[in-house]
Amino acid sequence: MEVAVRVVQAACTLCQRVQSSLLLPASASASGSVHSKIDRSPVTVADWGVQAIVSWLLSDCFQDENISIVAEEDDETLSSSDGAALLESVVAAVNGCLIEAPKYGLRSPEKEFKAHDILQAIRRCSSIGGPKGRFWVLDPVDGTLGFVRGDQYAVALALIEDGEVVLGVLGCPNYPMKKEWLNYHQRYYRLMSKVSPPTSGSWHKGCVMYAHRGCGQAWMQPLVHDFGKLDWRNSREVRVSTVSDPISATFCEPVEKANTSHSFTAGLAHSVGLRKQPLRVYSMVKYAAIARGDVEIFMKFARAGYKEKIWDHAAGVVIIREAGGVITDAGGRPLDFSRGVFLEGLDRGIIACSGPLLHHRIVGAVDASWNSSTL
Repeated sequence: MEVAVRVVQAACTLCQRVQSSLLLPASASASGSVHSKIDRSPVTVADWGVQAIVSWLLSDCFQDENISIVAEEDDETLSSSDGAALLESVVAAVNGCLIEAPKYGLRSPEKEFKAHDILQAIRRCSSIGGPKGRFWVLDPVDGTLGFVRGDQYAVALALIEDGEVVLGVLGCPNYPMKKEWLNYHQRYYRLMSKVSPPTSGSWHKGCVMYAHRGCGQAWMQPLVHDFGKLDWRNSREVRVSTVSDPISATFCEPVEKANTSHSFTAGLAHSVGLRKQPLRVYSMVKYAAIARGDVEIFMKFARAGYKEKIWDHAAGVVIIREAGGVITDAGGRPLDFSRGVFLEGLDRGIIACSGPLLHHRIVGAVDASWNSSTL
């Protein structure tokens, strides 16, 4: 767990640097940092860079183990004839981060990475998971669209043993400690921070949440850039909200309509008595929000044919559970991480709640209204 937290802290530093460059109009086009995959979803220097450093750092920390990693990205674009400039940007980002690895209690490589080292590290993340054995699951930048827009995103790392998620770490660089900031776009937050700098130490700068199965606790610490300044005793426990009345509850959902049916979730919200406007948030930050009690409900119902990937959920699931929450598919069954890179057998959608009462009502509402949906 401690190694995983340190690795995610380091990875978040790389992400923050890349995101800052994207938000500078003069440098964004020059950096060539954003590209499109075949499915038109964005991928950035940060996605490949984080995958490379997490791959190398985990292998370096656990040299006596045959590290197996399931991760979102591959090296096809970087290895192509058109990818030379992009690969060069990834190499620079990775070396800039790894040279500072000792600040996080980790080891730096003896030599700077070359292009072939980057490609090798990314290719090492080629596991396909399954029901047996031990493997890591990584989403290097969960919520890449939010990332390129200067909004919420997460670095998500989990460990799975024999099909069960045993630990999860969520790095949320744009998720300050104060709940109120979730209601504002991050560009506004950064502007206001410059006008009136927060006075609460480093807690406004982002956070890292983590938990392991069976401990009955989830923890949060501030995002830092020098682990020597972080006292682990200052990490604090997070718990889900105690709100059980739907009238007082808040639900969150994905921002993009392509990822969920806003109309269906709006109907569900109305049928169970939810009155507050939904909070639309990019990435697994939604899971972090439930775990620390900022919201009570997360609902996602993808359109027919879409398959959920394990890296989009693994880290958040164990954190919510250990913080006291409930997360299942829409049929009330646990999410199954034992069947490869997809959440096979998922019943209609995913429902996460702060407690069993709200969860029971949402599941019942889905059963009552599903046949009239267009999903």
